[in-house]
Amino acid sequence: MKRTTFFKKRLKYLTVSAGLLVIALLTGCHGRVGLNAFEMPEEFDTSQEYEITFWAKNDTNKTQTAIYEKAIADFETLYPNVTVNLRLYTDYGKIYNDVITNIATNTTPNVCITYPDHIATYLTGTNLVLPLEDLFVDADYGLGGSKVRFDSPKLGEIVPQFLEECAIDGHYYALPYMRSTEACYVNRTYVEALGYTLPDTLTWDFVWEVSEAAMKQDADGYFAVNGQKVMIPFIYKSTDNMMIQMLRQQDAGYSTDAGEILLFHDTTENLLYTIAEHAGSGAFSTFKISSYPANFLNAGQCIFAIDSTAGATWMGTDAPLSDISEDKLVRFETAVMMIPQFDTQNPKMISQGPSVCIFNKEDPQEVLASWLFTQYLLTNDVQIAYSGTEGYVPVTVKAQESAEYQNYLSREGEDDALYYDVKIQAAKLLLDNVDHTFVTPVFVGSASLRDAAGQLIENTVKSVRRGQTVDREYIDKLYDDMRALYRLDQIGMSGSHISSEKTELGKLSATSVILLASLAGVWILILVYLFIQAVKKRRSVRR
Repeated sequence: MKRTTFFKKRLKYLTVSAGLLVIALLTGCHGRVGLNAFEMPEEFDTSQEYEITFWAKNDTNKTQTAIYEKAIADFETLYPNVTVNLRLYTDYGKIYNDVITNIATNTTPNVCITYPDHIATYLTGTNLVLPLEDLFVDADYGLGGSKVRFDSPKLGEIVPQFLEECAIDGHYYALPYMRSTEACYVNRTYVEALGYTLPDTLTWDFVWEVSEAAMKQDADGYFAVNGQKVMIPFIYKSTDNMMIQMLRQQDAGYSTDAGEILLFHDTTENLLYTIAEHAGSGAFSTFKISSYPANFLNAGQCIFAIDSTAGATWMGTDAPLSDISEDKLVRFETAVMMIPQFDTQNPKMISQGPSVCIFNKEDPQEVLASWLFTQYLLTNDVQIAYSGTEGYVPVTVKAQESAEYQNYLSREGEDDALYYDVKIQAAKLLLDNVDHTFVTPVFVGSASLRDAAGQLIENTVKSVRRGQTVDREYIDKLYDDMRALYRLDQIGMSGSHISSEKTELGKLSATSVILLASLAGVWILILVYLFIQAVKKRRSVRR
């Protein structure tokens, strides 16, 4: 009897699970439907209470967490009828995955820090992400609106290049929150010890040459430049950025605005040959293969470490967030430089950094509360405080030109806690080169293309380390593998969102297969149970 009861309970649980799986599959494949387009209320109803969720990324940086918490507390003081619930993630990819999962259950956050490539996928749901251009210019509650209870920046006070990064298919689906680029953090001491002088602008040829020179070892296997058994002269954190920037610097194809894939060509092949050559000598590696560039740099085991300017507080002998023990630190002079270039007269570097999107909800008042909070993240207090934690720069001219921020920049090197010189130099690098930055086209599937660009380099380096030959045959197969793995042949064939929608969701195909297999298993159990019950009933009748 107990076994029968237990089985019935288990069957009930499995049946409910099966129903949920069906719903998840259907909504996951077809997007969220049924939401009306948002219409701005005439007034924000302060007599009602609203609870909104804010998903943000944080690298265990307690100072950043404190800034988020203060921003929320200050906003709730201005709007006592709004409660903001903060949920922190350590990785943007995890935010992306959770949003995709929650789309199926109509439980997306209200406000989310994310990237435009990810937002392009969110747009597969009907009226799911809020287009913001009409909100920007609303006289009452828009940017700088008359009924906003704080000093909201006006539209013209947002750096135009940063705002344009948030445009997808003619609509603005986000506001920029912080901006960074990539920097090359250089051990100048070792470069000069090798007999070289750093140029004003690094070139790829210079970096490769110095990196190879640093591989010289003595008879006992110690590297001459650092006297250690370990030396990886050149480590790149984000190989997707590496490939994208190398291609842009040579005016080679990557993708079109319509989503046409242009990655696989002779220029890419030649870049991979060069990378393979230096990976083969041990002069080059990547974060995914060797770990954080900062750890090797600070231990005197790397000369050129390329990472985001937002990672500057990890870089250098006196880095306040250094991850290695004191006894491993090696003292050296750190130079913060633009990433290597092919043409120093026409430098090109990527612009990146988190943006903030708003998810539509059934209650327009709840959406308005989310919009007001999003605006608050662009106020000077939040922008200046957050940019001071790492090598980010504020996204508003208003904050950048403020006396407070200019004072912050002027105190470079005053102390390592607040005014760490490497961090402020990294911020200045972007501020001085905004006109040399670029962004990649955003479309459904652009996140997959980015992954493929980086994986070309990762696979090549791994293959060389395994003793494989990187030649034309290898490259052709690598291209085919990347096309298949990321379903790139399905992206942008007609240049439309509709045709490419299936591609990005195709990345979830493995999950869908698992869900379908689970669903099949559930129904098999149900049928077995029903069969057993039918047999028992017949036996009971016969008795």
